[in-house]
Amino acid sequence: MKKLIFSALFLSIVLIGQAQANKTALLHDLEKNQPANQNNTQTATLISATRLFGEKGDLTTVIEIVPKGSSVTVLDSDSTYFHVTLDETQGYIFKRDAIIDKTPAKTVQAAEPIEAKKETQQPTEQPGQEQQQVSRFTYLENKYGTNMAARLMSGKIWKGMNAEMVKDSWGSAEKINRVINGNVIKEEWIFRSTWLYFENNSLVEWGPRRN
Repeated sequence: MKKLIFSALFLSIVLIGQAQANKTALLHDLEKNQPANQNNTQTATLISATRLFGEKGDLTTVIEIVPKGSSVTVLDSDSTYFHVTLDETQGYIFKRDAIIDKTPAKTVQAAEPIEAKKETQQPTEQPGQEQQQVSRFTYLENKYGTNMAARLMSGKIWKGMNAEMVKDSWGSAEKINRVINGNVIKEEWIFRSTWLYFENNSLVEWGPRRN
């Protein structure tokens, strides 16, 4: 009888130990199977100028026009829109106007030997181009202030801008249609993919260009 009790007790201890070992192994497996892209940020590049909407599906909630070539961080998407952030501003853009970058930008990068960096690092801009960018920013900063200069350098536009500010942001329009009616001067600036509408030198509205 004692042998039977001892055997049952021993078997219980073994089963409890095995169950704990299985739980530990399961936790290790879950840690190993975490998504590989957990530390990655998905980005997209605009293939054409587009509008950034404050609300999905409401075309009247335009925050700003984002120029072609801009990079945005993609938070989510559906069949029509990307939910993105641009310079800490969240909104929605049409999926047709952007393409997901093939290699997501990593938020944490492994350190590289200094010697390797010296050999492989290539300048992203020619010295003349970099100096030109610095000179342009300095010009805009002296003219409008630091915050406004940064917005203009990134190619942003917004309601209430005057014509000179738009030109400093986007450059000269391909065509300008002007109508003078009494004391009201109306202008339509035509760019490659966008039109802008001014009244008395103030930006009032914009939209995609229709061919």
